[in-house]
Amino acid sequence: MKAHTIAILGAGSWGTAVAMHLANLGNRVLLWGHHPQHIKTMATEGRNQRYLPDTAFPSGLIPTLSLDDCMQHASLVIIAVPSHAFAPLLARIDKPASGLAWLTKGIDPASHALLSQLVADKWGASFPIAIICGPSFAREVASYLPTALTIAGNNADYSHTLQAILHSSTMRVYLSDDVIGVQLCGAVKNVLAIACGISDGLSYGANAKAALITRGLAEMTRLGIQLSARQETFMGLAGVGDLVLTCTDNQSRNRRFGLLLGQGLSITNAEKQIGQVVEGKYNAAQVCALATQYKVEMPICSVVNALLQGELNAEEAVDKLMSRPPREE
Repeated sequence: MKAHTIAILGAGSWGTAVAMHLANLGNRVLLWGHHPQHIKTMATEGRNQRYLPDTAFPSGLIPTLSLDDCMQHASLVIIAVPSHAFAPLLARIDKPASGLAWLTKGIDPASHALLSQLVADKWGASFPIAIICGPSFAREVASYLPTALTIAGNNADYSHTLQAILHSSTMRVYLSDDVIGVQLCGAVKNVLAIACGISDGLSYGANAKAALITRGLAEMTRLGIQLSARQETFMGLAGVGDLVLTCTDNQSRNRRFGLLLGQGLSITNAEKQIGQVVEGKYNAAQVCALATQYKVEMPICSVVNALLQGELNAEEAVDKLMSRPPREE
């Protein structure tokens, strides 16, 4: 396979893991971050000591502070910053020649818009985009453990190019054109993972967690259908796959955040203990805003948002869900 120069914009755990995967396949990867000391330390130590300390960088992975170098020299650009940083970064970069892909899962907090809409507003609806999503923990990707992902895009040639550079003996990559559905899956599953963490933090057991995952999937699907997504997307890797992973394994920072809340920690102290961005904390309000806009009932996401807004405590949130009137499934 032809080697590429690829820019990964965002040096957190997930961006770093994908950068390592791509460099291991023989590509030259520019890993950009905006914290000078973090980039300097990565360049010196040959690893991301802050987020993935156990795995050394492959040759070809180059940490950099120069956004201009990334945009000038990379044939492919992939954004990997948190959702609240996506729009500010988008405003700083020039139009990539081939298209724009991202690993970011979430909704823009300022506009409640999907990230694809932000790109379309800047460069037009026909500009090639791709969302890379699916059940994937950074630590396992960085350790080259088997992983499967979905690429959802609006341009078949661009999606196939990304599939070819990502696909390997340890990573299976599937294609979709359901850009809306895959983005919604990535945003909503983080909120539901917080709910499952809260339930487990309260020691409410496996039955409650299974119910939250199942009814949460129904909430995701209802919202997706109202936004013209395809129902089958929610039963795939980006939907039920990522949902189950995020809700059940403690590698998920959203789940761990919920666990701490269920155990009585304050939101501030729980987030401080996680030490990384908790996307579900940011996305809960955006998901509920979309639900209100499209008149979709999302009770689990609503109580998580109410808890994060200080309107309920953990026990009250669960009680509110359990006291809802009975209905058909």
